[in-house]
Amino acid sequence: MDYKDLADLIFPDAKPIEYYEEKYPARDLKEGAIVTRFAPSPTGFVHIGGLYQSLIAKKLAKQTEGVFFLRIEDTDQKREIKSAVSGITAALKQFKLEPDEGMISENEEKGKYGPYKQSERKAIYQSYAKHLIELGKAYPCFCSPEELDQIRKKQETAKIRPGYYGVWAKCRNLTVEEAIAKIKNGEKYIIRFKSNGREDRKIQHHDMIKGKVDFPENDQDIVIIKADGLPTYHFAHVVDDHLMHTTLVIRGDEWLSSMPLHLQLFHEMGFKPPKYAHIAPIMKNDNGNKRKLSKRKDPEAAVSYYEEAGIPEDAVNEYLLNIANSNFENWRRANPDKSLDDFTLQLNKMSVSGALFDMVKLLDIGKTVISRYTAERVYDEALAWAKQYDPELQKMLEEDSAYSLKVLGIERGNKKPRKDIAKWSDLKQNIDYMYDDIFYSQQHDYPYQVIKNPEDINKILELYIQKYYNDADDKQTWFDKIKDLSGEMGYAREVKEYKQNPEKYAAHVGDVSTVLRVALTSRTNTPDMYEIMQILGKDRITKRFYAAKIATGANTAENKNEEDLKKKLKK
Repeated sequence: MDYKDLADLIFPDAKPIEYYEEKYPARDLKEGAIVTRFAPSPTGFVHIGGLYQSLIAKKLAKQTEGVFFLRIEDTDQKREIKSAVSGITAALKQFKLEPDEGMISENEEKGKYGPYKQSERKAIYQSYAKHLIELGKAYPCFCSPEELDQIRKKQETAKIRPGYYGVWAKCRNLTVEEAIAKIKNGEKYIIRFKSNGREDRKIQHHDMIKGKVDFPENDQDIVIIKADGLPTYHFAHVVDDHLMHTTLVIRGDEWLSSMPLHLQLFHEMGFKPPKYAHIAPIMKNDNGNKRKLSKRKDPEAAVSYYEEAGIPEDAVNEYLLNIANSNFENWRRANPDKSLDDFTLQLNKMSVSGALFDMVKLLDIGKTVISRYTAERVYDEALAWAKQYDPELQKMLEEDSAYSLKVLGIERGNKKPRKDIAKWSDLKQNIDYMYDDIFYSQQHDYPYQVIKNPEDINKILELYIQKYYNDADDKQTWFDKIKDLSGEMGYAREVKEYKQNPEKYAAHVGDVSTVLRVALTSRTNTPDMYEIMQILGKDRITKRFYAAKIATGANTAENKNEEDLKKKLKK
């Protein structure tokens, strides 16, 4: 009896590997095109690190006219979470990282190299495992969990390396006849790879990010097919990346130590290995110490965090590219209006050590990204977010969409657009003062700052409406009139004039502008006041000035009848 007899007994129905080699031919792509993938396990939420890997993988594939595919590595079915695949595909779609092929929903896929779920490729793995058994490079192992535990304890007692290798690999030297007899006797078994490596020999591997790395050879007889007939990750990814013609594997650097085993498997199966790029994890500063972003400790580790906060996908992608390549920030500064597609990602410019996650930097990028959006895009994306997370904002935006578009258009589309909104969850508090129902329902402190005398404040408001307001004024004329108002009040018409002779003036034109701004909005910082006034119009402005006068309690002629003012507010 020979190895083929043993292989036929274990996998009687497995097709010859030639069947799959012919079924999955080489891809017809131009020279230099990269084929890469995102290959998560459906065991929980999508981590920001997974999104980071996907962004890099898709970017490299796209810029070389290659292929980016999504493969689901679900062979560990005990840990699989229901609907996790839907979460993965939805996250990639949300962040504009849809795969060219692979899984596109929980149970749908596209592409000619599937199935793209490993659990549905069982027959393929068994064919290649059978092939290894026929070559004498794999064998059935009958060791029970108890026996394996005894081996481990002996190794610990002897203070030697744990594992199933060398003299500890009890089943690797069974004859074919002995193995067949055990199988026919009904003994349970798994399939192990028979390593010819030696730990005292070194291999050298060139990683696309880490550079040259030396490892001891793999000498472990690892499990390749488990008791349930499904493969381990190590074996499955080798078979899959061979048949799917992956040219570059991008993954976390926790897998770097597995390189000797993976390269050995490719070699022993006669496959050309892909190139590998091991990405350093995204780190977090924790009381002065760097650590990996934790699923358990850090809400920002989950991709869903960014959706719930309303941080635009463009901002997240831009921030991740900022982490990925040291030259991205300078590129963006030189090309503020270009698409991320125009940036060429380079693996050799990726950090060998993990970048620190910086929420302040991300939100700053969010402000810049949103500042480039049109009012229509801000409206559409904010409304889509609000429908899911903020009903009050949804109501604000929808009740008068034309008015909301005007509000969102303030300081937008010019050379220096407003940068006060970093995420959609910021929007409501940044614009709610523009909506009368909300404005009048709130208590206002009116922080006028320099000009605090109630009579002076009321006189400024009265003069502005009665003498200086004209909604047909352009911006320069409008501001010139505020200067004139300042002069009439005895204040400096120019800030420079005030600074040259501060003893002469109690305030300047900027302080008068603050009075108008605060009376209108109850805030000291807002976008362009001219645009705000243009949108509000004279009636609304007048009504808000009345409200401000009531709040000051000044004893002016008009304020003597406070009840009359309150009646005007109700109109």
